[in-house]
Amino acid sequence: MRENNKMVKPPAEPKRISKRLYDFWVKYKWLHLMALPAIVYFLIFKYLPMGGLVIAFKNYKGVGGIAGIFTAEWVGFAQFERFFSSIYFTRLMRNTLLISVYRLIFSFPCPILLAVLINEITSTKFKRTVQTISYMPHFLSWVVVAGLLSTLLSTSGPINEALAAMGLDKIYFLSDTRYFRSVLVVSEIWKGVGWGSIIYLAAITGIDPQIYEAAAIDGASRWQRILHITIPSIKETIAIMLILQVGKILNENFEQIFNLYNPSVYEVADVFETYVYRIGLVNQQYSYSAAVGLFKSVISLILVVTTNRVAKRMGNEGLW
Repeated sequence: MRENNKMVKPPAEPKRISKRLYDFWVKYKWLHLMALPAIVYFLIFKYLPMGGLVIAFKNYKGVGGIAGIFTAEWVGFAQFERFFSSIYFTRLMRNTLLISVYRLIFSFPCPILLAVLINEITSTKFKRTVQTISYMPHFLSWVVVAGLLSTLLSTSGPINEALAAMGLDKIYFLSDTRYFRSVLVVSEIWKGVGWGSIIYLAAITGIDPQIYEAAAIDGASRWQRILHITIPSIKETIAIMLILQVGKILNENFEQIFNLYNPSVYEVADVFETYVYRIGLVNQQYSYSAAVGLFKSVISLILVVTTNRVAKRMGNEGLW
């Protein structure tokens, strides 16, 4: 068939499309089977619960189970208006953004720096030892880490005893609003720096060694090779990880803060997730907590989309 002197292909037949899908499934059947548990997990625990977000626009009291969700009274945006007009809105936004910014500034570059330093180690045995030691804290739960920090930072702990021995005043690290955020950032770095460096090490190993050899022949120092070869070669990976980190800017590490904070530091430590936990599960204000969680998720989505576009405009590869 011709139209305007051009050959127009007929639309693909449904049978041919289904055959292509079948062939694609058969060709990669083992990969699909490997991905099946992850797909089932996200369907059950991530997508199906989204149906419950409707209670953010209702006055759900937790009575009647699932059926009670459909019979609850519609209140529109009343739960959101209540949150925006409360004193907690400003405090939660301030604390969440400040802690996230601190982590972006201090915690995000640390895995990159560690990966570069490990890559520069020439001794294979020493390199593996450093990697193993740096990975180990990742496998400790925050409950264990919180217990360790409580012991180390208590008034009778080794750190305060050392301060007292030097004639300095003891510091209540976990109860003083001046130090609590610093404890969060430092403990996050200690626990996650080794594990976070894995992806950057993988990206560095993909760099052609001949580039380093040519640069060394041209007289480039080790620092110049890092600055002009290693860092630019992994900038795409850095951009993707930054996008993911910005996407979690409102999703603070609930386990860490929950196990470390106490009412005396709520003013500087209370974030969206801890507030949702207290209001939703402890005080049983389900609709109100759902509204707060939905607001946080929408803002996170906007941040991810915005950061992805900025990264692509700067010439980097985005997530999509």
